[in-house]
Amino acid sequence: MIIGNLTRDPELKALPSGVKVASLSLATNRVFKDKDGNKQEAVDFHNVSAFGKLGELAAQYLKKGQQALVEGRLQTRSWDGPDGQKRYRTEIIASNIQFGFKSNSSGNAAASEASAGAQPEAGNSGEKIDYPTEEINPDDIPF
Repeated sequence: MIIGNLTRDPELKALPSGVKVASLSLATNRVFKDKDGNKQEAVDFHNVSAFGKLGELAAQYLKKGQQALVEGRLQTRSWDGPDGQKRYRTEIIASNIQFGFKSNSSGNAAASEASAGAQPEAGNSGEKIDYPTEEINPDDIPF
């Protein structure tokens, strides 16, 4: 599972078999202290592929700068480059994507979720979410 911001708009292609695949890239940020105790920041970039209906939904609804949570598995592919060198690419094969907030949204706080075969919820209607007001007792939680 990773959560990050899209570095570019998703690109939708079709495989020779007819299956659609969306390629996207997420950037994740991390803050840490180095050995001298100084605060450091680093950015990691992750390649993601989403197949079928999930890929179509990602390509339709996700845009550059938007936040997304991706669940999936890692896969490494290899091929021979034009110079004869072995090349490798590790990517995340998405099994679920939750669409997050758009970076340039107009105050819309609703996030929508998509999974293979499911339409995202209508998050652009501006509806307010009513959260329960009752207190939760930690002793009532079964785990």
